[in-house]
Amino acid sequence: MITYLVVCAEVSENDRDAFDRWYAEEHLSDAKAAFGAVRAFRGWSDDSAHLAFYEFTDLAAARAAIKSDALTALIAEVDRVWQGRIVRTRRIVDIVQVLD
Repeated sequence: MITYLVVCAEVSENDRDAFDRWYAEEHLSDAKAAFGAVRAFRGWSDDSAHLAFYEFTDLAAARAAIKSDALTALIAEVDRVWQGRIVRTRRIVDIVQVLD
């Protein structure tokens, strides 16, 4: 089944517009390509956290992405651009059931 890498970013209200623009114009497509994800999408939670979802064909592919040099490079880029102002967590979610 499908597996997702979910990246949750805590973004201050002061940085939200700039972060949203940067993620839309640069980071989402860069990360999708670097990970080799099937697709990527993102949004904001009702408590103002930014969530990015990277879809993989299986658990092994998602695990490989999270251990890759590509992730290390993406982390360094986020840290360079946002200078430690964005706190991120990552989770791998292996979908085990889907109802249509």
